Amino acid sequence: MARNKFDVDEELEQEFSWTDLKRLAQYIKPYKAPIIKVLATIILANTAGMLAPIFTQRAIDSTIPQENMQELLVIGGAFIATLVIIAICMRYRIYHITEIGQDVLKDMRYDIFEHLQRLPFSYFDNRPHGKILIRVVNYINTLSDLLSNGLINLISDIFNVIITLVFMFSIDVKLTLYSLILLPVLFVIVMVIKEKQRVAYQVLSNKQSNMNAYIHESIAGIKITQSFAREEENLRVFQEVSEDYRTSWMHAVKIQFLLWPGVQNISVITMCIIYFVGVRQIGVDVSTGTLIAFIAYINNFWNPVINIGNFYNNLITATAYLERIFETLDEVPDIQDKAGAIELPEIHGNVDFEHVTFRYEEGKDILKDVSFHIDAGQSIALVGPTGAGKTTVINLLSRFYDINEGSVKIDGYDVRDVTLNSLRRQMGVMLQDTFIFSGTIMENIRYGKLDATEEEIIAAAKIVRAHDFISELKDGYNTVVEERGSTLSAGQRQLISFARALLADPKILILDEATSSIDTKTEELLQEGLLKLLEGRTSFIIAHRLSTIKNSDKIFYVSGGTIAEAGSHDELMAKGGLYHHLYQSQYDLLQAI
Repeated sequence: MARNKFDVDEELEQEFSWTDLKRLAQYIKPYKAPIIKVLATIILANTAGMLAPIFTQRAIDSTIPQENMQELLVIGGAFIATLVIIAICMRYRIYHITEIGQDVLKDMRYDIFEHLQRLPFSYFDNRPHGKILIRVVNYINTLSDLLSNGLINLISDIFNVIITLVFMFSIDVKLTLYSLILLPVLFVIVMVIKEKQRVAYQVLSNKQSNMNAYIHESIAGIKITQSFAREEENLRVFQEVSEDYRTSWMHAVKIQFLLWPGVQNISVITMCIIYFVGVRQIGVDVSTGTLIAFIAYINNFWNPVINIGNFYNNLITATAYLERIFETLDEVPDIQDKAGAIELPEIHGNVDFEHVTFRYEEGKDILKDVSFHIDAGQSIALVGPTGAGKTTVINLLSRFYDINEGSVKIDGYDVRDVTLNSLRRQMGVMLQDTFIFSGTIMENIRYGKLDATEEEIIAAAKIVRAHDFISELKDGYNTVVEERGSTLSAGQRQLISFARALLADPKILILDEATSSIDTKTEELLQEGLLKLLEGRTSFIIAHRLSTIKNSDKIFYVSGGTIAEAGSHDELMAKGGLYHHLYQSQYDLLQAI
């Protein structure tokens, strides 16, 4: 799909709506009590700040002309007291609102990460991982200022505007009306800038996502890059992606900063009008002290208006990122527990496919009316040409996909009727591309059973023949391996995954080309361990190396979406059909080598 490329902009499947702000408010709601405390300190600080112009008016119009030094000292002391109150309140507000904001961001990160854990494979197949990562980290981080200061400051500024207008109207109604004469102009400016700014930041989020995706892809494929000496070409591509990001950033910032000078200029023009009207006494009759106090209140009025404008600016900017965050959260998992799903009890391992038909896309059946029964403890090998449907069988058993027709049952329970967690908890899946997490080897093996003791871990490693090579490492089981186990060989990574699976003790075990990266000598040593691993479990084994599945209880030859042949190795060889031909071809090839 086109969106799986780093240089293709993502299209929003759902445009931003104001209801998404209500969703954002739901993240703030749990912190209502500390927010009320912060608001109380803000109101106290704002009220204290409103007293300063009154002190100034009193001092200029009365105290100084009367040379009343005692009153002047009292006014000065009261003024200093208001500054101290404001300073204490500001310190409290800054610390606690930052704490609240970071708690909200933490909750949002948790929700999006938790949701990503439940999304289907197709979601990750259709998007570069860098474009997913940026939503969890960068996009949420861009909301930091909005949540840490913006929302609380908005309430504070609205209160500030209201209380300032009350003081202004109490001083002089006409001067107050003169002060508001340019507000319609500000409204027009905001409406003109709003939509252009939102679109500009949508484009910016796309370019930022593209750059992040390319960086992630380049780091993941660095070995291929260096092997093919593609460094210069990659640098050229990165330069283009980076330039697109820079251009979109400058365009977005240019639009964003149109609002602030507009508000600032309107504020200055308003003060000029008030000075002109007040000095000329045009329709008003005010003293010098009153005029100075009124100008102070105008500043008190326009400063929060500027802040509200900046908040609106930041809000429009943040919508471009909120859209992406909520789009991810609204992604519906293809596979999820149905209403009334039950917990799958501890299973024995009986498996039934009953007339199963499955297709990834309409009109192209991968499996066609497949039926079989497996008794608990049996080992089943799936062989056949690439694309025949072998991996699809095990994907349906693990319910990574839902079937279109028929049913898949474990111990008589339809896998669609039980919870995913209770189903997959009792299954072990080992893939050809074994994933090793960054950390110690012991931590990687313990991943299969978090409460496992050190003795249990070593015992599991010994059974699958991993103990010997682990013991030879410098720090043994405490050896730290890098992400994806890059410091280990492919065979060593698979042996560790074998130990991990054995420790988890699943009732149903799936091996999808799990021995493909193990050399012949290691494989011979592993056979005994594999028998221990498979003992007492129902197992499904996909392997192109047929020597690994000769001892399976049943072998299914899958071709054209159906089970063309079924039986033991000896039975199928005696039959002289498709399996016999495949086995003989592989045997002849080995002899030729």
